[in-house]
Amino acid sequence: MNFDWNYIIEYMPLYEKALWLTVKLAAGGILLSIIIGLFCSIVQYYEIKILKQLVQGYIELSRNTPLLIQLFFLYYGLPKIGITISAEACAIIGLAFLGGSYMSEAFRAGIEAVSVNQIEVGKSIGLSHIQLTRYIILPQAFSYSVPSFGANCIFLLKETSIFSGIAILELMNLTKDLIGMFYKTNESLLMLVIGYLIILLPLSLFLTWLERRVRYAEFGN
Repeated sequence: MNFDWNYIIEYMPLYEKALWLTVKLAAGGILLSIIIGLFCSIVQYYEIKILKQLVQGYIELSRNTPLLIQLFFLYYGLPKIGITISAEACAIIGLAFLGGSYMSEAFRAGIEAVSVNQIEVGKSIGLSHIQLTRYIILPQAFSYSVPSFGANCIFLLKETSIFSGIAILELMNLTKDLIGMFYKTNESLLMLVIGYLIILLPLSLFLTWLERRVRYAEFGN
């Protein structure tokens, strides 16, 4: 198999630009999904009546519709009713909408794993719901949910490849365009794989390290 290394060197700057765009969109979407997931998990835990029903409806809608359909609705559907959003904003909103439901389930499982005895002790010494949540529930829930949280982050990063459907020149879209123009399939796919490895491998190693640190902390190490 002969590789055109000159082609790779020539178009490396485009891949670098697409890589940073992918990271930026993924970071924005993941950050918002964490906020949404945390809010939804707290609403479900405390069973706030009206909000709980809305949250459950959101989770079902988000988890049972493809990200591509959600992006099409934001990018192509909303302008029909006079709401125009940039492609990058649609990408971040769509990723957050999808990721929020998965983060919510991860945090909810972590919250439910917190010992009831600790919560009762907190109530007995007069802690409010906010204090219970801040000092007892959330720190432990986070440690329990780190594995699911990490898996969701990696999942959402991979989902950025769908952004090509709304004409964002991220890694996948750039690769398809270059293959269509120059037919350098092997070289383009090699740079695509390297690009995703540069993003995903350090994140995966960091999350593995974080999971170990949190697990050791639970036992006082």
